[in-house]
Amino acid sequence: MNALLKRITRAAMLDKEFYKEAEADTSLTQEALMIVVVVSVASAIGSFIAGLWVGTPGKAFLALIVNSALGVANYYIWSYVTHFIGTNMFNGDATPDELLRVLGYASAPRLLGLLGFIPCIGWLIALAGAIWALIAGFYGVREALDLDTTETLITVVLGWLAVLIISMIVNGIFGFSGLRQATNYIGR
Repeated sequence: MNALLKRITRAAMLDKEFYKEAEADTSLTQEALMIVVVVSVASAIGSFIAGLWVGTPGKAFLALIVNSALGVANYYIWSYVTHFIGTNMFNGDATPDELLRVLGYASAPRLLGLLGFIPCIGWLIALAGAIWALIAGFYGVREALDLDTTETLITVVLGWLAVLIISMIVNGIFGFSGLRQATNYIGR
């Protein structure tokens, strides 16, 4: 467990050497998925508590289930879309599993989403975690695909936009959105 926490810390601290190691170490694939699952559930719990706080337990429970699953699904979508863009547009050199590893570890800062229920500032804390994870993802993708900064930026942004669009569609289908929930929550 100590080694896992050290790897997560290195990833969160944007240690490019760590991302090179994670890219190459095939034994870390399941661990990266475990991080994504834990972080997705923790973030969904933060949303769940916020939903209970505003008095919508049914919607809060649905958000817990959907957002937990969506967090894991988005991990796979972002990894594969990023792989496709990076290897086809910029001749990046990585396998999908290499991107799954680096992006799994890069998602660790999303754990701050657990604090999303805190009145007035919780959503800012969760947003900071999401932005931090996006920046960590940039570092991971750059190391995994061996791209320059501009190519990495384009690859990460396009992959992230695909995830954002899919998330908005899924949240719209289930009748909730983080923005609307945050607005309702702040207003109480």
